[in-house]
Amino acid sequence: MHDAIAAERRGIPAVAIMTDSFVPSARAVADLNGLSDYPFVVIAHPIANDGDDELRTKAEAVVTRIAALLTERSASP
Repeated sequence: MHDAIAAERRGIPAVAIMTDSFVPSARAVADLNGLSDYPFVVIAHPIANDGDDELRTKAEAVVTRIAALLTERSASP
């Protein structure tokens, strides 16, 4: 979350992606940065031991949302 916010502040569209176990931490980081409504994408936890097929399935489930967030951000002044 921190890296995505830092990139955004530098004018680089970014999307934070985390597993559902880290949602409370992500919200806290966004709040601490004054961006309580900062959008992010959540995938199912865990991923550390996922194989290529499992990771691909998780990525395919969120790629449309990621693209939408990047497009919305790059279209904003």
